[in-house]
Amino acid sequence: MRSSKPITVSLGKQQAGIETRVASGAYESASEVVRAALRALDREEAALDEVLRAKVQEAIDDPRPSIPAEDVFGEMRAFHADRVKASKRGA
Repeated sequence: MRSSKPITVSLGKQQAGIETRVASGAYESASEVVRAALRALDREEAALDEVLRAKVQEAIDDPRPSIPAEDVFGEMRAFHADRVKASKRGA
């Protein structure tokens, strides 16, 4: 018995990429191309999750004292104001 059900997907410009891959013989069907693409997406998301977890852990482990949120937001507001002024000057 089949463990998946057929779906219909509109691919737009990506349709040509699927057809090229199937025609080249690299894949036997459009379904195989889509499954490979989803596996690649899963790998990409897992790698990104790993990087983000490492960054969060790095921040947690950082021995430097925390910066108060109001200081951070103050710096961000000043930075934004400078950028707005520069864009109005045409810089």
